[in-house]
Amino acid sequence: MATERKILLIGSGFVARPTVEYILRRPENHLTIACRRISHAETLSRSFPRATSISLDVANEKALDAAVSEHDLVISLIPYTFHPLVIKSAIKFKKNMVTTSYVSPQMKAFDAEAKENGITILNEIGLDPGIDHLYAVKTINEVHEAGGKIVSFISYCGGLPAPEASNNPLGYKFSWSSRGVLLALRNSAKFFLNGEIVEISGTQLMSSAKPYFIYPAFAFWAYANRDSTPFKEFYNIPEAKTIIRVLVDIGMLDDSEKNYLFPGAPEIAWKDVLAKALGISSKSESDLRKHITLKVSEVSGEDLERIFKGFKWLGLFSDEKVHRKGTLLDTLCATLEEKMQYGEGERDMVILQHKFEIETKTGEMETWTSTLLEYGNPPGPSAMARTVGIPCGIAVQLILDGVINQKGILRPYTPEINNPIIKALEEEGIRVIDEKL
Repeated sequence: MATERKILLIGSGFVARPTVEYILRRPENHLTIACRRISHAETLSRSFPRATSISLDVANEKALDAAVSEHDLVISLIPYTFHPLVIKSAIKFKKNMVTTSYVSPQMKAFDAEAKENGITILNEIGLDPGIDHLYAVKTINEVHEAGGKIVSFISYCGGLPAPEASNNPLGYKFSWSSRGVLLALRNSAKFFLNGEIVEISGTQLMSSAKPYFIYPAFAFWAYANRDSTPFKEFYNIPEAKTIIRVLVDIGMLDDSEKNYLFPGAPEIAWKDVLAKALGISSKSESDLRKHITLKVSEVSGEDLERIFKGFKWLGLFSDEKVHRKGTLLDTLCATLEEKMQYGEGERDMVILQHKFEIETKTGEMETWTSTLLEYGNPPGPSAMARTVGIPCGIAVQLILDGVINQKGILRPYTPEINNPIIKALEEEGIRVIDEKL
């Protein structure tokens, strides 16, 4: 009989269910689901055998330490800013840990201490980051082993409604945190192009978006995100040379506190909030439209009318009272989450593509692509939840089984970590299609 394993999962959001389901297939695994609001943890835990729930505030060091100390491994699916607190506790009690988040400088600072204590802390193992790393490293290694070179490498990933569910003026619905989606649109971007570093500020990110072809059935626009330059070394390729945009331009993604949006402030209509964001006193729809037009002078004609249609559908020109959340960003998120959720039976989809320009050993030029297209299967988990949660669950099990045993703050950048995860993913039906064009 296998030794009983006790796993602590901190967080019970969009992607947690597939992680829980995968881990609890093994009868020796017992899971504690921890969340600040215990009702959220209870909702998830009651669906599974060998799962219990607790209330936990990770900012309470004593409570966090007590929970971590009682388990064999910790999964952190909470916002990345809290991961250092969990890492600190995991190292203190010599517990392995998994996250799906990018490694921040604050997380990376624990690397030496984790190694000294013999702790495995595997990060960036969801979809993006996660599956993207697995197949980028796989292809790059194959090219290098054959004596070739990577001349260029482009990678795009998105979580979207399936075409039949793109039934609102924004053509989008939320399969993960609305705040996370909007904050990503404020990131600056940095990448290599023809051997030179290109930088795009967060304020210009949406205007830099360009059409990107994957399949004829889809009309995608793609934009750069974050700093991609380190991946030249991380991946070992030294040879490699619309409405939301307007919301950014008019300041609706501002996360500074506004007195008039505090929960205890008087009720306020969306048209009044929009007027304050624009810095005008008039709340008439015609004046609001006029000032938005001035703010985004490069947008006109049908594009501008589509923007106004979207604003109207969201209620931003209306007397509708807002859900006051303290900041423009969070108040907007509350409305987006209310109006842009998936309806019963509606599917999401995830699409990921790597595109490599290859110079072979004989000097020939080839284009290779690796493409993942996954759809949700209602009423089961969304495609986003599966492609984030299942890689996380696989990583947990491989650490528990001793297959992944490297120490320190780890990322899936090496075959020793990646290959067993790829094998397990494909057994779950999550497969990337490789083509040479």
